[in-house]
Amino acid sequence: MNADRETKHDMTNGDIASMLAGAADEVEIGIAPYEAVIRGGRRRKARRWAVAAATALVLAGSSATLAVAGLPGGDGTVAPPAATRSATPVPDLFTPARTTLATGTENGKEWRVAIDVWPAPRTEAQAAGQFAAMGEYGDAPYGTKPSELIGKRSYLVYFSKGDERRKTFEDLFGKDDTMSGTDLQSASTPFDADPEGPERLVIGMVGKDVQQVTCNWKNGAATKVDRVPQNEDISTDVPAIRPAEGSPVDWFVCLAPEGTAARSAEVTAVR
Repeated sequence: MNADRETKHDMTNGDIASMLAGAADEVEIGIAPYEAVIRGGRRRKARRWAVAAATALVLAGSSATLAVAGLPGGDGTVAPPAATRSATPVPDLFTPARTTLATGTENGKEWRVAIDVWPAPRTEAQAAGQFAAMGEYGDAPYGTKPSELIGKRSYLVYFSKGDERRKTFEDLFGKDDTMSGTDLQSASTPFDADPEGPERLVIGMVGKDVQQVTCNWKNGAATKVDRVPQNEDISTDVPAIRPAEGSPVDWFVCLAPEGTAARSAEVTAVR
């Protein structure tokens, strides 16, 4: 599909849903560069952290929205006009909420870690349409069927440096997936394109009460990552625990100094 195409405004909601559902059937997911899957065991549901080393172009996707109209009630009455009732925002199922988690510059090259979070579809048709939209953004989760998206939010974390962009972690959030206390899940990945290079980049998730995380490096040094104070805007160049739009957990990123690699990450302060 052409990301620069114009949207036809005279299409009905049914047309849009049919178009996206049809597109979903044509999406083919290639073999993941890494077949290894990192699993976390501290949560109720083991998460799949798929590690990928493929370089991909940033894809600009288009979005579609669904309109909700009043339908006749069971007693033959008609719902009041929209102006007389409170409007409940309908989530845009076909556009992710994108949050930048960290940025920096090393050896003259800028790098960035960002997360896409997709709302939970409620029906098979919505899930099929969302899966097709994910394909346009390069977000289609590896090894996941469209039906598995129903009732779950999806997240995909990307690392980019220069012209390189690769997916690092992905999974689904169920309605009961929460973190509390010192719960922490993290994984490390090479900072450079070489999949055999030192795993210097650490990306992780924690609960809302965590105030500080410490990343420990193999050379004995450590980096402390504090929570962003509420209502304060701190540059993404500063390592911090940050919320991500649409995510039920918060996120942190830390980078090991050159010449060493990640050893561990732990919660060192809780509210």
